[in-house]
Amino acid sequence: MASVMIARPDATEYAPFYSGYVNAVPEGDLIALLERQGDETLRLLGGITETKSQERYAPGKWTIREVAGHMIDAERVFTYRALTFARADPGPLPSFDENAWAGSSNAGSRTMRELGQEFSVLRASTLSLFRGFTEESFARSGIASKHAITVRALAYIVAGHERHHVKILRDRYLSS
Repeated sequence: MASVMIARPDATEYAPFYSGYVNAVPEGDLIALLERQGDETLRLLGGITETKSQERYAPGKWTIREVAGHMIDAERVFTYRALTFARADPGPLPSFDENAWAGSSNAGSRTMRELGQEFSVLRASTLSLFRGFTEESFARSGIASKHAITVRALAYIVAGHERHHVKILRDRYLSS
């Protein structure tokens, strides 16, 4: 199935607190990037031992399992928002408190294999969802977390959010 090229969103299409995620995404075909990035993240997660996955880089920080669980939760939230707005439902959709979610998830008691499998299935679903959108779908917008945001911005945020957390995993958890 041929997918549309997803235009880079303008800074007016999302709240300023998302700019780091959007700006972290390199130029090019976003769908192809999401495919490659998903494969790379799966390899990274698959190479982490169960013992290592329970470590925190500092007191009070998430474990690697909790970071993986957060990445999964956030991608689900961002793609739900994208689906809602692509279907011309303008919201408003609520915020989510990632710390509260991480604290009440059971990611810390799951294996890295389980989390990797869930991420793999989720990414396949994300790619399928985005491939089904039209240019018009990607241009639609709605309100989430009390801010206007476009579907195309949400697609870029999915990629940028993952890049952000993979960098943290590499730099703070796995560099030693």
